[in-house]
Amino acid sequence: MAIRLGPNQYGKAEVRMVTVRRSGPVHHLRDLTVSTALRGHLERTHLTGDNADVVATDTQKNTVYAFAKQEPVGEIEDFALRLGRHFTGEFDHITGARIRIEEHGWQRITVGDEPHDHSFHRSGDERRTTEVTFDGDRVRVLSGLTGLTVLKSTGSEFHGFPRDRYTTLAETDDRILATAVTARWRHRSSTGDWATSFGEIRRILLETFATKHSLSLQQTLYAMGEAVLLARDEIAEIRLSLPNKHHFPVDLSPFGLTNENEVFFAADRPYGLIEGTVLRDGEVAEVDIP
Repeated sequence: MAIRLGPNQYGKAEVRMVTVRRSGPVHHLRDLTVSTALRGHLERTHLTGDNADVVATDTQKNTVYAFAKQEPVGEIEDFALRLGRHFTGEFDHITGARIRIEEHGWQRITVGDEPHDHSFHRSGDERRTTEVTFDGDRVRVLSGLTGLTVLKSTGSEFHGFPRDRYTTLAETDDRILATAVTARWRHRSSTGDWATSFGEIRRILLETFATKHSLSLQQTLYAMGEAVLLARDEIAEIRLSLPNKHHFPVDLSPFGLTNENEVFFAADRPYGLIEGTVLRDGEVAEVDIP
């Protein structure tokens, strides 16, 4: 029976890095989690234990820190591109790389209505993300976000679904709709105005969630993706993962009270999980489930 080595990669996961750029009295803070993964001619280490082709994961970690010192991080897409080009260009036997970055947001503390020069607070669970993949001469840039929690207190319905002997969920024409958006979108080019693109796509996702009257979270997902592709020509596809953060009206009748969609039990689990990709015509889906 023939046995052979299949696809493989290795790298340093979740390198935590905070940088402070000190421009006079005003400091600029960046908080990143960087993961590297390298691919290539790595048969010898797997089959014989010969590590001559292994760029140590500790070296990969140190490269992240050194690159952040040598040049300002800038947009996370650009930082990931610099790292990927280094690993695939510096080592002949490394033919591919994947660089993933999450940026954790901080905002300046306001003192007397003025932003403080060097004091910050975390801005919640939302994180900006990127994944840059080098595969030979091909470069793929994914941008995205995760942990963008949104809620609308009306403008959402859910009814008309099939019922069987196990169905207990009541139909409703007025419910809370809440989710924590994870989105990843693929750029059609490996160059671009990443900051503007990210800001506009985030705005479109929020505005569409707010204004689309929802008959299902699936319908909302498609509308959000469609709005991005209609407005942003640089995007080939977008994939969304939307957990349904259920809010169930509390039965107040034992206390002689009515509940007109005013008091809810916010359930954290189990939850519905709605995922899907919206594609520009002629594109092939490449973005994995977030």
